[in-house]
Amino acid sequence: MYKQVLDPVSHSLGLTAIFAVLPLVVLFVLLGGFRMKAQWASVIALGVSILIAITVYSMPIGQAGDAALEGAVFGFWPIMWIVINALWIFNMTEVTGYFAILKRAFSSVSSDPRVQVVVIAFCFGALLEALAGFGTPVAICGVMLVGLGFSPLRAASLALVADTAPVAFGAIAIPITTLGQVSGLPVHDLGAMVGRQTPFFALIVPFALVFMADGRRGVRAAWPAALTAGLVFALLQFATSNYISVPLTDIVASLGSAAAVVLLCQVWSPEAPGVPARSVGRRPAIAGGAVADAALERRTQAEEGPPPSGMEMLKAFAPYIIII
Repeated sequence: MYKQVLDPVSHSLGLTAIFAVLPLVVLFVLLGGFRMKAQWASVIALGVSILIAITVYSMPIGQAGDAALEGAVFGFWPIMWIVINALWIFNMTEVTGYFAILKRAFSSVSSDPRVQVVVIAFCFGALLEALAGFGTPVAICGVMLVGLGFSPLRAASLALVADTAPVAFGAIAIPITTLGQVSGLPVHDLGAMVGRQTPFFALIVPFALVFMADGRRGVRAAWPAALTAGLVFALLQFATSNYISVPLTDIVASLGSAAAVVLLCQVWSPEAPGVPARSVGRRPAIAGGAVADAALERRTQAEEGPPPSGMEMLKAFAPYIIII
């Protein structure tokens, strides 16, 4: 039976680590330096990994192939399966017009764009990361921020920065469970330790988002929202990962953080005016003034129309409620 030796290169962990990190270096160089397509860069990095496993770690060829196959299967199930379903839900809400209802619901929390950034990019983005992960919240929240008036570049930057707080736990704690599988360490212990480190980042990220949205003026005006979101998220992230359930960590933290900001906005609003948002154009009417689906047309124009009804909001949030 094959047994891995942790320091096969001259019995030195340092020298062995140089070979161990080579697949990652190759992947990053091919992606960033040579602009190679991700699928081909990944295949080459996989080949380097197998070669190092066989030559440096003396792994039998058959077991190296089995390990590569197991990794491919795990990459599809559950990783890609989660992403596919998340994108399907997003496309469904967009085609049916309920994506506009979602944006309207978030903008109704506060008319201030800086608070909207905290609610959408940080709170809702963390929920998407907990349910789907793998870059999904960046794409979806970026689109929502563009719809609220932010430029595409700023929206993408805000969504990327916001995703740093929940990303350690990923989609239903897949990174933690994967680490537990490959290391043989208890998943609960790993999740608890991660939950003692990430809250410090969660406390800072909302302030960074407000600063990116409106500079120092934004931080001075909207710091209560940033503090509330970050503090509640950090506390719930720590408590859930250590005492409740590691897979539910970001779900509980994001929902609690969003609820706290919503409650705060009932009694507080920023004094200074927020960053100006460009007007969102209406969806063009169907030729001749006819509307094929009046309800769909009204939902897709919800940004400028009357507030959505309770039933419409329930239908818009229903897919995420069902998943939770």
